[in-house]
Amino acid sequence: MSMFGDGLEAAVQKAFTRPAPKSAGAQMRYLVKQLKGTKAAAQLLRISQRTVERYVKDQFKKPRPDLAARLEREVKARWQPQIRAKAREKAAATGGIVIDTRARLGYTAPIGSTDQDRIRHLTVALPPRYAARLFDAQETGATDQQLKEIAADALREVYFQDSGRRAGSLEGVRFTDIEHLEFDL
Repeated sequence: MSMFGDGLEAAVQKAFTRPAPKSAGAQMRYLVKQLKGTKAAAQLLRISQRTVERYVKDQFKKPRPDLAARLEREVKARWQPQIRAKAREKAAATGGIVIDTRARLGYTAPIGSTDQDRIRHLTVALPPRYAARLFDAQETGATDQQLKEIAADALREVYFQDSGRRAGSLEGVRFTDIEHLEFDL
């Protein structure tokens, strides 16, 4: 995925009420159950159906690192879909989302203002409408650049313009050189 997509996904996963399966056998059994068969699981993971059956029966216990990563990613993507949906809905309706980032931020403004980019560490609570925009864009398959533009727009309004109380002529925010990015619901 992407830095922004992974960050949003990690924020939603913090809302899980139970931990996802840890062992390869338990993960494989869960995936087989979700996909309704070993053949579908094998195709998704790009391994043989017989290998899937061996993991289900605990004959194989330790997958290769690349298979372990794919297996964990696919299980977490399907784990607790109702909890995931409720967390997104709450953030988009009432709670908003918190962005914690260390990046180079600057802005485009009229002549005479200091619009020099500089590294800033920000922890900003974004309003629910921006959480809704981020999650909707993520679900429709937005690129990392599109998610970054939504986040930059949110930072422009909330941080630089202080929700309309200052810098009314600010045109845009440059959000580059991201060193750290984390979301929280």
